[in-house]
Amino acid sequence: MADVSDVDAFLALNRESEDQLWPLTETELTSMLQFAYHAVVTADGDAMLLAFDQSAPYASPNFRWFKERYPRFAYVDRIAVTRAARGRGLARGLYEELIAKARSDGHTMVCAEFYVEPPNHASAAFHAAMGFVEVGSSVIPDRGNKRISFVMRAL
Repeated sequence: MADVSDVDAFLALNRESEDQLWPLTETELTSMLQFAYHAVVTADGDAMLLAFDQSAPYASPNFRWFKERYPRFAYVDRIAVTRAARGRGLARGLYEELIAKARSDGHTMVCAEFYVEPPNHASAAFHAAMGFVEVGSSVIPDRGNKRISFVMRAL
């Protein structure tokens, strides 16, 4: 679990990126941190990553999509970098840290998803550069019919 003192930093980063992430309350986030596989906020508070593994009791439909198809994985539920800090490699560093941990723990893949409608070209390019490939897609009716791409990187 992440340090409880990180809750405010997680929430601030999540709020700044709500156009690409789903909003969270403090109660929801605190609960999620209890069963997170990997949760980190950079020391300067400019970036965060929250991930779960296949054993998490997480009700997200995107998480369940991977859980129904793959027996062992680490799933990036959310990553955010402040606008001012983008382009400094923070997201790459957080992903590399998660990938190393997942590999060390015997996971077979790291999974994520991002919006493709409306387009998130930066996330698509980032995941492609990190070696992720699309393994499916879906439309999320309760989120304004946004379409997402499910991606994974084998370890």
